[in-house]
Amino acid sequence: MERRRRRVISEINVVPYIDVMLVLLVIFMVTAPLLMEGVKVELPEVDARPVTEGSAEPFVVHVDEKGNYYLNDDREAVLESREVRIKAAAVLRNSPGTQFLVRGDRRVDYDAVMRVIVLLQEAGVSGVGLVTDTPGS
Repeated sequence: MERRRRRVISEINVVPYIDVMLVLLVIFMVTAPLLMEGVKVELPEVDARPVTEGSAEPFVVHVDEKGNYYLNDDREAVLESREVRIKAAAVLRNSPGTQFLVRGDRRVDYDAVMRVIVLLQEAGVSGVGLVTDTPGS
C-alpha cells in the first residue's frame, strides 16, 4: 500500500483574526458613544486675553456658594433652572456671536456648575467659558 503524503499548506489561516477583529469592532462600537457623552468646556488658559471692551456683552451665569443661579447683573436668583436655558436660547437666537460664561463660587459643588453648563448646552450653546480670577488679585 502506498501511503499518500499530505501536501503542506503554506497559507495563513485568517479566520481567527477576522473573529478577533469583529469582536473588537463590536467593543468599540459599544464604548464610543459612552466616551462621547459629556459637556464640552473651553477652559481659560493662563495667558488668556480678557474680553475686549468693544465686543458684545457676554451672557454670564453666576453660581453662588449655595448653588443659586443669577443671570448677568440680576440681584434676584433664578427660580427655575429651565429659565436659564430659555433665556440663553433667546440670547443665542438674537445674537449668535454672544459669549457664554459661567462664574462659579470656589465653595460651590461641582454638580451645580455642571448643571448650568448642561442647561446652556441644551439651549444650543457650543462653547462655554469659565471665569476665574488671576492669581494675586
